[in-house]
Amino acid sequence: MLKEFSFKQFGNFRFAHDELNGSSLASIEEHIKILFLPKCARVRVDFQEFQMETDSLLFINPKAILKPIDTEYSGECLIYFNRDFYCVEIHDQEVACDGILYNNVFEVPFVKLDESQSLDIQNILRQIQTEMENEDANTEEMLRILLKLIILKSTRIWKLQHQLSEKEQQPDVQFLRRFSKLVEQHYKTHHTVADYADMLFVTPKNLSKKISLVSKETPNDIIKNRIILESKRLLAHTALTVKEIAYALNYEDDAYFVRFFTKSTGLSPLSFRKQF
Repeated sequence: MLKEFSFKQFGNFRFAHDELNGSSLASIEEHIKILFLPKCARVRVDFQEFQMETDSLLFINPKAILKPIDTEYSGECLIYFNRDFYCVEIHDQEVACDGILYNNVFEVPFVKLDESQSLDIQNILRQIQTEMENEDANTEEMLRILLKLIILKSTRIWKLQHQLSEKEQQPDVQFLRRFSKLVEQHYKTHHTVADYADMLFVTPKNLSKKISLVSKETPNDIIKNRIILESKRLLAHTALTVKEIAYALNYEDDAYFVRFFTKSTGLSPLSFRKQF
């Protein structure tokens, strides 16, 4: 079901897996998404497959490729909305989710839910479903409030699970979010740790030290992994040539890009494309 308010769009799927097919997902590729998955459900996000250990929420950026795998699990719910309806970046001061739930270059942002949290989220999802069936002047704002409630609760849970909720650790959380957001914004044009250290007004050594507090990967790994992910998306889902992809990612020497991709993945770009 989809609601449109001028250019603002908000929709949801309560689905059996056969309802969430390739064409329906392709139609909302540019939308921001939240997916509720029950325990044991499996899903593929881009090029990684996950099985849920608990009921969970998954926060999905535009362009990320989502594919449910199993069909025997019920209860899945996908919410999707465009930036005109709710822009994560613009409203970040309200919910503090950007760089954590969205634009998180450190990990695929799953939020695991215990039984109480899951019931709470499912109740909000039911309220969204009820509101989707309304047609009055307050529907748009009610949907936005319910969406914000899910994001706020999920951000709080994520911080608790990552032991980043204590006041004295807030600077680490803020630095994590700033670095994550900068990589997401600039990975196509800025490829070195020194580039991001300059943006954050720290030395490369200090940047690496701060990131080591919240990630097992080095800043260089994080930057390169984001470039590789975009390379894979372009190879798998577009008809761009390898040279065009290299240029799009600010590599003037496509031979260097081929070596970089091959060293990082164990496959040449063309071999990777043939798998899809």
